[in-house]
Amino acid sequence: MSDKPTLESRSFLEQATVGIVHATPEGHILRCNAEFAEIIGYPREEVRGLMIQEITPDEDGAQCLSSFQKLWTGASDALSLEIRLIRKDGTLTWAKLTVSLLRDREGWPSHLLAHVEAIHDRKSLEGIQAAVPQDAAPAKEDRFRRLFETSPDGVLIARAEDGKIVEANPALLEILQFSRDETIGNTSLGLDIWADESDSLRVAEALHERGGGRDLEVRLRRKNGEVFWGQLSASYADFDGESCVISYIRDVSAAKADEEKIRNLAFYDTLTGLPNRRLLWERLRQALISSIRSGSKHALLFVDLDGFKSLNDTLGHHIGDLLLQETARRIAGCVREVDTVARLGGDEFVIILEDLSQIAEIAAAQARTVGGKILAAIDQPFLLEGRECHTTSSMGITVFGNQNESTNEVLQQADIAMYQAKAAGRNAMFFFAPALQASVNARVALERDLRAAIRDNQFSLYYQPQLDRGLLTGAEALIRWNHPTRGIVTPQDFVPLAEETGLIFPMGSWVLETACLQIAAWAGRKEGAHLSVAVNVSAREFRQPKFVDHVLSALERTGANPENLKIELSESMFGENVEDVITRMTKLKAHGVRFSLEDFGTGYSSMTYLKRLPLDQIKIDRTFVNDILKDPISGAVAQAIISFGKAMGLSVIAEGVETEEQRAFLAKLGCHSFQGYLFSHPLPLGEFYEG
Repeated sequence: MSDKPTLESRSFLEQATVGIVHATPEGHILRCNAEFAEIIGYPREEVRGLMIQEITPDEDGAQCLSSFQKLWTGASDALSLEIRLIRKDGTLTWAKLTVSLLRDREGWPSHLLAHVEAIHDRKSLEGIQAAVPQDAAPAKEDRFRRLFETSPDGVLIARAEDGKIVEANPALLEILQFSRDETIGNTSLGLDIWADESDSLRVAEALHERGGGRDLEVRLRRKNGEVFWGQLSASYADFDGESCVISYIRDVSAAKADEEKIRNLAFYDTLTGLPNRRLLWERLRQALISSIRSGSKHALLFVDLDGFKSLNDTLGHHIGDLLLQETARRIAGCVREVDTVARLGGDEFVIILEDLSQIAEIAAAQARTVGGKILAAIDQPFLLEGRECHTTSSMGITVFGNQNESTNEVLQQADIAMYQAKAAGRNAMFFFAPALQASVNARVALERDLRAAIRDNQFSLYYQPQLDRGLLTGAEALIRWNHPTRGIVTPQDFVPLAEETGLIFPMGSWVLETACLQIAAWAGRKEGAHLSVAVNVSAREFRQPKFVDHVLSALERTGANPENLKIELSESMFGENVEDVITRMTKLKAHGVRFSLEDFGTGYSSMTYLKRLPLDQIKIDRTFVNDILKDPISGAVAQAIISFGKAMGLSVIAEGVETEEQRAFLAKLGCHSFQGYLFSHPLPLGEFYEG
């Protein structure tokens, strides 16, 4: 990327109220504006080519270069320092430098940008206050008074004891627009100059902890109510024999506005207001670093408008610009605030989706969802100055993270995928990795089929017997999907997707209703009246505001005995909002509904709240049962669960019992309730043994 400024940026640099310098990390000045040349007293044409070392004393120059190197190597993001500059006539002047790093289109550091403010008068006042010996008091007072009266910075002196103002210079009165009579004897609070109370507290804290603060940016209020940005330095000083606080205040509103304009010119697209290529590279670099630290995946979406050149040539560049602006708004409306939408140039847009799932396939599905929204948004008609226009877009997506990827590689991957989308007929999206594309396609097909399954009632319940000392006590209801082409599909293949998409709600309602109908049906038979049915309920279902009403309504509609309904909850749902969970359980428990805690021992249960839960049963998880004969720890955990259950008056059931040796071992430990393949696989209703 060329370091030549654009016409717009050149115009702005000349109008800026602060000095602006572009330099290399070695201190070589590439260019500056007229304001900086005036600060150091050089004709502007002589400044370019100077080294920072040539216009600073040795100590200050060394400080600058050391700070520049920290910025260049990434040890610091930005820096602020006060140094002395050597003017052309040999005199010294104080300046404050605020320096940031600029990068080229590939994301590499290109040069330094410094905002330079002249602070000589304020430093002179501080120097007289601190450095002149007591035996020179008359001279000190005279010099201080001259500078005090003529300083362009506002100076305010207030008693430390009560905050009453004892002196204010003309510049301060002009800045705040108060008269001297209104100011002297009043306080800053009485004048109501603090636009943000936290700024007042911050200054007070700096005085209390460090004896003062320097160059604090604060928001102040003039007499007419206008709020402006001020730069404030404050410290303790003796004044007429009293301990006072002396504050130096400068109106930096114009400089703040200039800073923002400079930032926008450097990092934002002037047409759409979106981040430009340079800022995109920085955000992408940060995303790569973040993914390594957090383990989360990110996605980059490359969007190119279909047929934009033809539209631009036919309708004119003005209409084309309006289309790009509206496209930018539509894309931004499809993503979260944490995500980045950038204009790469022309009709190309790039989106960085932050903090997606750690699992690549799920992250790809999340990216696909957002990508679909963007394609649909752009596909809607555009009304531009009364003219209806239509366009579509092609999108390439790459999921990245946890690898040694570069910004160039990630962007190239998405670019390649975008051209695949173009080749496929446009108004489409493609993933860079073929395997990932296949995974996303399969996931989309599964979601489509799952919605059809809910609509067409393709589900059935299987029942796995639960026994106590050999007697049948009930069953766990397990959903099965009777897929028209794939046959029976087990829950692990579709329930996670149902959870993610919200389809778990209609599916869970069907399971509860069907289970309650079966409870009522078995109650009509003498040998089945005692049988309970356990229903798994996910955390998302349980946290529905109307969940309790939903369960009670199902019981009432079906006529099922609440005492024969057992709701199985997982430890994972107790990670937060424990009180809400307990409240809901207690309400259902009051109607006779029973509760079982599955996966016990695998989560992060706290005994403090476990003993408060209105449970009836706890399950020994199949992971412990599976290893119980070969792993002493699994046996110890099982023993602890059984002991805990007995102490709490809860029944204990072991799931996943597959061998007689496992059953015998558990029975020896004191567990006599079982569920598993040793007794029966889950069975369709017609094969379930009831006796």
